Amino acid sequence: MCLAGGMDVSGLAPIEQTALLTEYCRALDSRSARPILGDSHADATVRRIDHDFASLGATPSVVALVALRAKMLDECLSRFVAADPSAVVVDLGAGLSSAAFRVDPPPTVDWVNVDLPGVIGLRNAVVPAHERVRDVAANVLEPDWVTAVPPDRPTIVFADGLFAFLDEDAVVSLLRRITGHFPSGVVAFNDYGRVSKANQVIGRLTSSRNANSPHRQWNFPGFKDARQPESWDPALRLLDESSAMHRPETAQFPTGLRIASRLSRRVPSIARKARVLQYRF
Repeated sequence: MCLAGGMDVSGLAPIEQTALLTEYCRALDSRSARPILGDSHADATVRRIDHDFASLGATPSVVALVALRAKMLDECLSRFVAADPSAVVVDLGAGLSSAAFRVDPPPTVDWVNVDLPGVIGLRNAVVPAHERVRDVAANVLEPDWVTAVPPDRPTIVFADGLFAFLDEDAVVSLLRRITGHFPSGVVAFNDYGRVSKANQVIGRLTSSRNANSPHRQWNFPGFKDARQPESWDPALRLLDESSAMHRPETAQFPTGLRIASRLSRRVPSIARKARVLQYRF
């Protein structure tokens, strides 16, 4: 549901429309009696957009996992800027996220959102401006976006949902671009473990009939071993591997997902399906 006269997003490319599912999940979480993330900004943003959000396939399990991974990434960001208040935060594939409002960094922090021009245009129309946030309209796969970010301060680069829509070569290239531009910092992103071709095909077949469904944009095969990115870029060192399946918030999961979280203690492959990974460089 959106307010009358909401922003028309029919002109967004399919890959740009993936931003809608993530924000809608955060909005649905905020409307629940016991929210995991509790992002009221997301709900306000969604209500400003004219779109059939019900077509996106936001099941209760997807909503819970999206909300919890955002909360986990928020915690990574909060720890980083608390340790170094002069830090730079870069949100790759920022979409319509209001993470800066949730984290509320000190005024000495620079925050840069990077996303495709169509998404940034929508973002500017429906997400309130934040005094410490700057938006960069760019394709993260192109080299130019890094020049818009100061390279002389500790930096945390994070991606909430982005990597699923890139192929492995693109992810490797992006990680190398980050470590090649910034002298030191952390890369943090959510991960789904190894995703087979069969799983990707099944996901597309069982997803919404909407041709623009985010599930149809999935490209990244993922990886089993959290140290795999170290082999892609020698500058990276695994800092932390955490699973949403092992968090206390799993008590708020839908029944089926809650059972899966219990099984994940004995079946590591389940835990890997909802990881947040951090790498120092």
